[in-house]
Amino acid sequence: MCTALKYNSNDFYFGRTLDNDCSYKEEIVITPRRRKLCFKEMGAVPAHNAIMGVAYVVDGFPLYYDACNDKGLAMAGLNFVGNAKFGNSVCGKDNIATFEFIPWILCQCATVEDAKKLLDRINITNVPFNEQLPASELHWMIADKDEAIVVECDNSGMHVYDNHVGVLTNNPPFPVQLFGLNNYMSLSPKPPKAGFSDKISFDKYSRGMGALGLPGDLSSSSRFVRAAFTALNSPVYDNCEQSVSQFFHILGAVDQTRGCCVMDNGHCEVTIYTTCFDVTKGVLYYTSYDNRQISAVDMNKVNLDGTSLFRFPMIKDPNILMQN
Repeated sequence: MCTALKYNSNDFYFGRTLDNDCSYKEEIVITPRRRKLCFKEMGAVPAHNAIMGVAYVVDGFPLYYDACNDKGLAMAGLNFVGNAKFGNSVCGKDNIATFEFIPWILCQCATVEDAKKLLDRINITNVPFNEQLPASELHWMIADKDEAIVVECDNSGMHVYDNHVGVLTNNPPFPVQLFGLNNYMSLSPKPPKAGFSDKISFDKYSRGMGALGLPGDLSSSSRFVRAAFTALNSPVYDNCEQSVSQFFHILGAVDQTRGCCVMDNGHCEVTIYTTCFDVTKGVLYYTSYDNRQISAVDMNKVNLDGTSLFRFPMIKDPNILMQN
């Protein structure tokens, strides 16, 4: 269960919450331009765009959850369990496994329009990474500073949707999530105007009553509405620090708190991490469940023309500033 967000302020920002009941040794990983990327059916790409994101590295291959490149394009994969359907390889297509999709797009594309052209040739397959890591049931959000799209594969094939809201969660399919916003068109960040009846008077007894009815549960449909309302009513800022802070506040509206979502195995789903990519500047900011202090990795401070992965462990232990 996750939420992805596109936010334009002084720069282009993109990120997500990663909600789960367990962690997979994810870390910040930078793939430099000359690190050979080997794809199952598409061969090797020896030179490409530099990529930075959160990944689980297995046998030297970064399994990216979310990432951006040095050209200004960002991408995230979110759970789409029960609806996602991927098939076998198709002759004449660019056959890309689910775990390869993010690096395949980001290593070649600079804009969403570039990605759309590649998508015309792509067939996303159900090929597993290995026996322990089967194909994940995902859908994806791809964004640049000007636009965003959602890519979903189901029983009827691949679908590419324009995403003017700039938010993606999980089930149901994106068009259903988008249509659901119609149920909340009366919400407002401003004080409400009484429309119930002119026969009685109403007491605006609290601030924030314009958003009465905004769903507060942890379901993906409710998180979609809540994140969209928060993001679309957010101000923009002229400096990076305020923009990054605002980004984390927007996604903070959909944080998963331990104890509120208990799985069948007794484990609790929590927001393991939250990312905020300043895609314009090539900086990844992040927080973790226990470490709310914002940490950052700047891709421009490593050799982006190198051949070896740069790996930075996520700082997850609590870090509290004592002022006295």
